Amino acid sequence: MDYYKESLKLHEQKKGKIAISLKVPLKTRDDLSLAYTPGVAEPCREIAKNKENAYKYTFKGNTVAVISDGSAVLGLGNIGAEASLPVMEGKAALFREFADIDAFPICLASQEVQKTIETIKNISPVFGGINLEDFKAPECFAIETALQDLGIPVMHDDQHGTAVVVLAGLINALKVVNKKISNVKIVFSGAGAAGTAIFKLLLSYGARSENILICDTKGIIYLGREDIGDSVKKELAQLSNIKRKKGSLADALKEADIFIGVSKKDVVNEIMVKNMAKDAIIFAMANPDPEILPNIAKTAGAAVVATGRSDFPNQVNNALAFPGIFRGALDCRATRITEKMKIAAAEALAGMIKKPNAELIIPSVLDRKVVGVVADAVMDACGKEKL
Repeated sequence: MDYYKESLKLHEQKKGKIAISLKVPLKTRDDLSLAYTPGVAEPCREIAKNKENAYKYTFKGNTVAVISDGSAVLGLGNIGAEASLPVMEGKAALFREFADIDAFPICLASQEVQKTIETIKNISPVFGGINLEDFKAPECFAIETALQDLGIPVMHDDQHGTAVVVLAGLINALKVVNKKISNVKIVFSGAGAAGTAIFKLLLSYGARSENILICDTKGIIYLGREDIGDSVKKELAQLSNIKRKKGSLADALKEADIFIGVSKKDVVNEIMVKNMAKDAIIFAMANPDPEILPNIAKTAGAAVVATGRSDFPNQVNNALAFPGIFRGALDCRATRITEKMKIAAAEALAGMIKKPNAELIIPSVLDRKVVGVVADAVMDACGKEKL
């Protein structure tokens, strides 16, 4: 099937993927009087007395805003607000289908960081949670950080949803090859939003900074490299590559146990994989085309390979994480999503695979049990942290 061609037909035919439906009838005078004037004045008065009553009398407690400025959409780049809408609609559809959450796509015409922050703060009273989507780095870090005091969970899914699923996959991949996260050498290709979040979550889970190298388009990142521009990369240089190794991605991958790719297609070749350690793990997650195709990586000696695609085994997809994370966060009325909640979600995902093997390290996105398992883990972590 030509998915691009057929998808265009579908979107034209349906005029998008989501719609608003009513929970109450509007057929009689009494219906109108209850749902609207004069009856609606009473819940308004109760909420005016106590803002928390919005959770009792409105849809706020089950509502997430899916917000983007269109600056980093899929692999398409900075295509703007209008062009990002199909993705935001799709995200909202996944929230509804898998987690029974009412999600609204909101695409911002501005890409000014402070204006974005103020806009989201000003519309936040409507929502129980905020899912940030397709904001480019490094702006995405500043935006997410500035919104952590809203009293509702705010998560940039390109960062943390990806990180949770990668950690879940790695937990089981390491079981397959009988290695420990504290001992393995890890190499990243990509130092943007996803790469940064994955790196930090792996550190929290026990990976050692001295065993991690991070590469961007110019090679290995190290403290003192003159062409490191933004503060995020400077932080990565401080937290990784303690010995200040220099060189290319090929140099970094020599004797590496794990490759994590969140960059672009074909940056890894067969020779580079052959130079990795025995029983290497490859997470090649560039979309739509991975850093190296699974068959090539396996022929070169990789023991476990994951990609972001559904037509290969071990699909690393955010949809395994964000519906359950927000379902759990909404249900326990969490004020934010913490590192412990993300680790709990990853461990729960990994735990769904009772006997991991090279072809099965994470559940399918279509497994209907995933959301409940992840939500329960998030709620348990939230309770322990008293959020």
